[in-house]
Parts: sequence; structure tokens; C-alpha cells
Amino acid sequence: MQTDIDPRNLIGRKAFDRNGTKIGTIDEVYLDDATGVPEWAAIRTGLFSRDAFVPLEPSELVEGTLHVPFERALIKDAPDFGVGRHLSPEQELQLYHHYGLDVGSSPTAPKVPDRDFGKLAGTEDA
Repeated sequence: MQTDIDPRNLIGRKAFDRNGTKIGTIDEVYLDDATGVPEWAAIRTGLFSRDAFVPLEPSELVEGTLHVPFERALIKDAPDFGVGRHLSPEQELQLYHHYGLDVGSSPTAPKVPDRDFGKLAGTEDA
């Protein structure tokens, strides 16, 4: 994903799958604790649905919407860890495996949703 994008600007944006099908709306952005780089987005998949985690790399921000290079069904089947708390290294590893992404080495520090970003978007803390 473009590295010059302010993660606060992702909250509330619509997200679409590889086929252009709407997935939902971005609720939270998870930053890498060590680098501060946005790494995961939690996308609300429907009014009564849960949030699904999607990787921000290799996703793209196109004309104000997030385009995720995976099928909607795969995204909706992603492991559900809840939002508003750390992603443990084990949970992150499960997500990498789910999406078939190369982890390289073991995950680093747990990912934390940036609470200020969530508050700016009007989301509630868990």
C-alpha cells in the first residue's frame, strides 16, 4: 500500500475485493508496534456482521477506496479475533497463513489498533 497515506484517513472508507465487490467499511487500522507502519485493517463486513482483518500490503488505495487483492469469501472466512486489542504474534501468523502471504520470519511485536484513529472515526473502544 502507499506508504504516504495517513492511516487516520483510512477509517470509514469503503473496501472492495479483487472483483470490485464491496466488502464493507474500515473500522480500525492496526499499526506495527516496532515500525508504526499500518499493517492490517479491520473491515466491518455488514450491519450485523463481524470485522474481518485484511492485510494492507498488497492492498491499494484507489480513488479513496481500499482495494484488497483477495476474494470476498476468503476475507469473510478470515480468523475472527475481535477488534480493539492487540493481535498476538500467533494471531498474526494465522492471518498471514489464511491469506497465503509470506511471513518471512516470525511475526514481530503484537499489532495494536491505534486508538486515536478509531476515535477520530467515531468508533468505540472495546
